[in-house]
Amino acid sequence: MGESQENTVESPEVVAAKAAWQVVREKFGNAVSELDDNPYMPFFEIEQVELWRNIALFMRDDPSLRFNYMACLSGVDYPEEGKLGIVCNLESLGQHGHKIAVKVKCDRNGGTIPSVSKVWKTADWHEREAFDMYGMIFSGHPDLRRILCPEDWEGYPLRKDYQVQETYRGIKVPD
Repeated sequence: MGESQENTVESPEVVAAKAAWQVVREKFGNAVSELDDNPYMPFFEIEQVELWRNIALFMRDDPSLRFNYMACLSGVDYPEEGKLGIVCNLESLGQHGHKIAVKVKCDRNGGTIPSVSKVWKTADWHEREAFDMYGMIFSGHPDLRRILCPEDWEGYPLRKDYQVQETYRGIKVPD
């Protein structure tokens, strides 16, 4: 085998993620991006944010997918794109065993992402944390309020441009 030839054998995890993505793509077309089939955590992005809840329901309920568990929902700041986003790690526990990540982005200032807290219960507190740390709004969330910072905290601590306030209620805030 020459140096220019690469080992193109995909792991069973990537093969399963591709098959799952194809089912979603067949149903929603260009509302979802191409699959990034990296070997660590294959993912795709929701291109039409307003369809996120419908896509999530489909991914949970379709018999060939059954993504019945949201392992994690993490907030992300993309200041160079003017966006905030989430990355959701989904799994089919006790069903198919496949995994995939889904990225959803919104405008950094005033953008919203549909809540999937009624699709996966774990999304409830994860969305509240993303709201608290990044300031993104999850439309339809049943109790969107701060979960880590006090209600009157200024700013969103995990944004890349966050400036720590000097004091909070008369007490110096550590750097």
